[in-house]
Amino acid sequence: MSLTLRDTLLEEALQLFQTQGITNLSLERIMTKLDISPATFREMFHDKEDLVLQTMQYDIERQKREHVELFQRVPNPVGRLLSLLELGIRDLRKISSPAYFSDLVQHYPQVWAVGMQHLEDYSYPQTHSLLNEGVVQKLLRGDINIALVSKIIIEQLNMVLNEQVFPASRYNVAEVFRSVYLYYIRGLCTDEGIKAASSYFARM
Repeated sequence: MSLTLRDTLLEEALQLFQTQGITNLSLERIMTKLDISPATFREMFHDKEDLVLQTMQYDIERQKREHVELFQRVPNPVGRLLSLLELGIRDLRKISSPAYFSDLVQHYPQVWAVGMQHLEDYSYPQTHSLLNEGVVQKLLRGDINIALVSKIIIEQLNMVLNEQVFPASRYNVAEVFRSVYLYYIRGLCTDEGIKAASSYFARM
């Protein structure tokens, strides 16, 4: 897929925010870093908050495209769940600024709400479907409450990203994410499911 100028700018802005935070970057500094003029910026974005919003939307669409490709490669639902976990860990490891998530939550609540709505509208149904497939294929335990477990998996993400629970100054968010999800998903598996996904468990 060829990138447009907007795509390139959003990709660069996202990397900038994830490595340097958001609130400590002035709009002038952002434009300098992106190497664009104020006129070009105004053609594409209303203001800094609109840029932050568009980077969130861009990243959500990127994830969706990756998931389509992943599901074409990975056949079984447990493997898909664990592959989604791998992608999540990879993405979190790219975020080197401890201020990134707290900036979104505290200073850009409308943008954060878009991310939370994505979890509800996309991630929850996706997780629910994979869990259901896993139970049907006897890779996941038959006694799990699929709706409840789907909700727990989504809410665990909120816990992982909660600065009050896991402050970035003390915890590596990617490692917290791995520790929360890897063992939880393993506990949902039948013996057959663990065997089917052994290569995923081994490399995480």
